[in-house]
Amino acid sequence: MDFKSVRGVLFDLDGTLYRQAPMRALMALELAALPLSGPFRAGRRLRALRAYRRAQEHLRAAPGRDPGAAQLAAAARASGLPVAEVERLVTEWIQQRPLKYLRFCRAKGLDDLLGVVERAGLRAGILSDYPARAKLEALDLGGRFAPVLCASDPEIAAFKPSPRGFRRACEIWGIEPREVLVVGDRADVDAAGAAAAGMPCAIVGRRTAPPGASHVVVESLEQLSRVIDSRA
Repeated sequence: MDFKSVRGVLFDLDGTLYRQAPMRALMALELAALPLSGPFRAGRRLRALRAYRRAQEHLRAAPGRDPGAAQLAAAARASGLPVAEVERLVTEWIQQRPLKYLRFCRAKGLDDLLGVVERAGLRAGILSDYPARAKLEALDLGGRFAPVLCASDPEIAAFKPSPRGFRRACEIWGIEPREVLVVGDRADVDAAGAAAAGMPCAIVGRRTAPPGASHVVVESLEQLSRVIDSRA
């Protein structure tokens, strides 16, 4: 893959800029205390949160006008809770409570990579399935990315791997898709969406890319830094 024509880098957030495994472990400890508030209500709340995450995977294949609302509705049906209660739980447990842990889960090599991107004069943006601005502030990355896009933005209204969000970044930057490198952690989501939009993609992980894949695999952000730094 030729990185020399890259003018912008579009980053995924969850699992790419921070490590999800330690985050999930920390949140599991908090969730374990839920039954203390009442086992019946706690069980329904846990089912709602699990159903909310599962619903996203189903909705990836069926983009609609408002994927966020569809995700909440699916979780409400699965748990038997009102949509408003599910939304409150999602806001508390998925959007707000994890923020205090994010700075401890930053991906290794992140600062060096962003420094390389900036020194190379490349634009840096975010495309996430969830609202990203509060997480970026918690990671001490506020103001480092523009645009910061989310699947629920009216101009996108689709989870990855829909190409809508990827193309939206190109429209904002005014550059061609082939000039934007997508960096993510899931080949079935980030790489598939990048391919649908006509963009190159680097997946951070230890699995090798299958023959004929449209993306490359890098073991770490440090390796990606070296690749971008040597592009000239």
